[in-house]
Amino acid sequence: MAREILENRRKALRINLNEQAYGTFAEIGAGQEVARNFFTAGAASGTIAKAMSAYDMAFSDAIYGAEENGRYVSRSRVEKMLDHEYELLTDRLTSSKYLNRKFFAFANTVTTLNFSKTNDPHGWIGLRFQSEVGGDPNNIIFHVRLLDSDASLQQSVLGILGVNLVFAAYFYIGDVQTMIESLVDNLSTGSVEIDMIKLSGPAFKHVNERLVNLYLVAKGFSSAAIFDKDGQVQQAKDFLYKKDVIILRTKYRQKSNPNFDLFNLAVEQFTHNVGVNNCHLVVMIEVLMSNMLDDRPELSNEDLEYFAARAEELCATGNHIIVSNFSRSHKLAEFLAQLKPRNVGISTNISNLRNIFNSKNYGDSYSDELLMYVSGMFSKNVKVYAYPYLDKKNNTIITTANMPVSPEAEPLFRFLTQNHYIIDVEHYDERFVKTV
Repeated sequence: MAREILENRRKALRINLNEQAYGTFAEIGAGQEVARNFFTAGAASGTIAKAMSAYDMAFSDAIYGAEENGRYVSRSRVEKMLDHEYELLTDRLTSSKYLNRKFFAFANTVTTLNFSKTNDPHGWIGLRFQSEVGGDPNNIIFHVRLLDSDASLQQSVLGILGVNLVFAAYFYIGDVQTMIESLVDNLSTGSVEIDMIKLSGPAFKHVNERLVNLYLVAKGFSSAAIFDKDGQVQQAKDFLYKKDVIILRTKYRQKSNPNFDLFNLAVEQFTHNVGVNNCHLVVMIEVLMSNMLDDRPELSNEDLEYFAARAEELCATGNHIIVSNFSRSHKLAEFLAQLKPRNVGISTNISNLRNIFNSKNYGDSYSDELLMYVSGMFSKNVKVYAYPYLDKKNNTIITTANMPVSPEAEPLFRFLTQNHYIIDVEHYDERFVKTV
């Protein structure tokens, strides 16, 4: 049976009429959009103990402390806001009047589109709340990218997201998938991206955080989920900004581990070619989800558990992992460009390039498809490191020098190889070259 989706005002009113939900709203950057929704819904005195903004940095620092990195739209800032507001709430509201309350503290720090439209609108949204009267608090913290081209629309989206979050915490806490899905209730497709979520507390003690973030990708809320070597979810831009990134692409349900012998050579070439400082180097393995999504738009828990297990298995090799829905390499390159890394290397089997530069794999739109690939792939400091494969039929190792290329694509392919946009992996041991 389909879930009934209440419109935003009804959600806010239902929270306001809930005799247990009671808390504070602290918002920085885009106005008091969330609190406003609760005030205009009516009966807000039953829910709101305090609502505030601290726009000036001096006021914000005096309340929550300064940020060492100077970034006020950050996970660190929203966590400090939650710490401060929740502590005040529980310290001050101790009389018998509040004995039956489930306290919450809502916080967000957001930047919407500026007047000249030159910034990257995004923000952090968090809720600390009790799922049991008198119980230990839980946390839901997530990062959003605001995609509308108008600041007032982005403010409206922010207000709806906040109401959805508070509602989900009080009415969907027993079903994490529904809780996640409900965050975008009453929002139009393409208005927001949720690219990371962190859950903690007693209500989530049995929740696999990797599965939750993979669910964001499966539902189309995000294009990719990133996990560090320890398997902890990371926000993409925080993790990759101004880094030198090299990524190995792997196939869905690839039974064996990637060819690390050749990939390690690609990493060595990349670090030498761009002069990488090791503290800026990020080595990642990509696990594609897109092939499965093409076959089954609705992934089962078993499917997601496979990806979570695969991510954990690859993390154990000492590499960072990105699980994505980028069916083509140029989509991965375009995604990375938004994160503003210094340099990007994408390592792939040359057989994938063979498919791209073969017009037989396309229809009449081959020229357009090829130009789209090249412009998206190589526009932002991206190089492809292609490792060879063995053509078993002819017992020949295939590199860029002898890879079959359609005549109409030959000039473009040679331009890319001669100008070192596509680079052969060198000094390999032929024993490690495999068939495809």
